[in-house]
Amino acid sequence: MRTYVTRALLCALTALLLSGCALPGLSGSSKNTVKIASATTSETQTLSYIQKYMIEHYTDLNVEIISNLGSSIVLHQAMINGDVDISSARYTGTDINGALGMELVKDPEEAMDIVQREFKKRFNQKWYDTYGFSNTYILAVRQEVADEHQLKTVSDLASLAPNYRFGVDNSWINREGIGYDEFVNAYGFEFGNVYPMQIGLVYTALASGNMDAVLAYSTDARLKNFNLATLKDDKKFFPPYDASPVATFAILEKHPELDTILQKLVGKFSTEKIVELNYKANIELIEPSVVAKEFLEEHNYFEDE
Repeated sequence: MRTYVTRALLCALTALLLSGCALPGLSGSSKNTVKIASATTSETQTLSYIQKYMIEHYTDLNVEIISNLGSSIVLHQAMINGDVDISSARYTGTDINGALGMELVKDPEEAMDIVQREFKKRFNQKWYDTYGFSNTYILAVRQEVADEHQLKTVSDLASLAPNYRFGVDNSWINREGIGYDEFVNAYGFEFGNVYPMQIGLVYTALASGNMDAVLAYSTDARLKNFNLATLKDDKKFFPPYDASPVATFAILEKHPELDTILQKLVGKFSTEKIVELNYKANIELIEPSVVAKEFLEEHNYFEDE
């Protein structure tokens, strides 16, 4: 019986592949369905539901969410294949280096120009202007330390750094072009001790006093949860990772009204706002779908925009 079932399954899969059909759950959109993809983060998932509810508020289209795509490359490939129509959030620095295979740039406007031009030319996709926030690297200290020493910028750490323990992401410290050595060259000072660790540990290490400064992500909910102060990158060392929705021109041509809806979301999310939304999802454990709905109801679905 096991042999029969196995052979039957192989035959069915072979027929499915030969027919050119996609596997269930990740096929192209039907006539009145739009598919929105998100990664594993609550940030991208909340944004995907915001897009879903906006589209359903303004149109009669059905919207399907494809969640938990494991990386930007997987998400990108799903769009290339036509399996999804819209990416809820793509990040300039990530896709310049990844999907486009180009060197990172430090200027946000230049980075945006590159992705908008190249995604249109290479992939027939529209990369919208930023939501208004960048999920980039940032240095953080405890709020009471920032208050005591009047720390506002990374440069303000220069006199303190030789005595500081600095916790950083394992994957960053030797990263070409933006790693620790390049950071030292840009800012002109070194930390007394540098401790590579998993990114999730840096926040608790700082909050508990085991670290004096850490490299964090600018939209991480744990910044709010542990009352951490972030320092302005005054040398503009870290590349921009401005977030935007991306849509295929195929879906925009089929449903032109989608363009107007996605444009309504441009510039509507400050870094502080996205941290707040991430806090609700990651710390208060509210479902991203609920976080999204509450946000849109608060802003009346941007009907006057």
